[in-house]
Amino acid sequence: MSADAIAIRRCEGLDELRACVALQKEIWNFTDAELVPLRMFVVAEKVGGQVMGAFAGGQMIGFALSVPGTRSGHVYLHSHMLAVAKEHRNGGLGRRLKLLQREDALARGIELIEWTFDPLEIKNAYLNIEKLGAIARRYNINQYGITSSPLQGGLPSDRLIAEWWLKSRRVESLLETAKIPAFKQQSGIEVPAQIYEWKSAVETRGEARRVQERNREQFLQAFEGGLAVLGYERDPAGNGKFLLGEWDEKWSYASKE
Repeated sequence: MSADAIAIRRCEGLDELRACVALQKEIWNFTDAELVPLRMFVVAEKVGGQVMGAFAGGQMIGFALSVPGTRSGHVYLHSHMLAVAKEHRNGGLGRRLKLLQREDALARGIELIEWTFDPLEIKNAYLNIEKLGAIARRYNINQYGITSSPLQGGLPSDRLIAEWWLKSRRVESLLETAKIPAFKQQSGIEVPAQIYEWKSAVETRGEARRVQERNREQFLQAFEGGLAVLGYERDPAGNGKFLLGEWDEKWSYASKE
């Protein structure tokens, strides 16, 4: 389906919010106890968050959910979920939903969107860092506990925190040129392509856990030393690699500063 045939907009009414809940269950296969309920989607819309939907022929095929947050007196948005139906992945729809979030946030004077992501998910990391221009310099160990989703493979739910500085030189340059601005790489953290197979089978899950534990230590040491994730590489075999360098705090702000 062409991109033009897919409508992306704010969700309207309870039926569309219910469709978000249904798609969430289809993708993550959480138990009912772990699903984000309809009430939270309703609340997000009422208190300054976002529920953006992607629709093909009137059917929901993706959504993005965010809620407002504050830190040090500044308002930002925490993007809690980005979902795209399996048959519509790898076509740029996730990026389009994030860019609509950015447009809406900037229209309201909000310059930062954050979200968490699994550092073992190669495609997602590439989207966040290389296609959107987010950075990461914080790591949370087992943030949500052991979840019921098969996607987690029974591993601790370790998460990197993506910071998307919407008006930064980094992000605006990426949107203009389709390239991350150059930086001096100081270290790299690798994720093997086999990680998905290892997580999916009980017999090989120990291999996935060893990768997670090794990378966890590397991230924590790098962040303690003042480094941040500024780039991401994928090789022809499907392996991923986080690229880390020094982050200057002034780069977080408007490109004209």
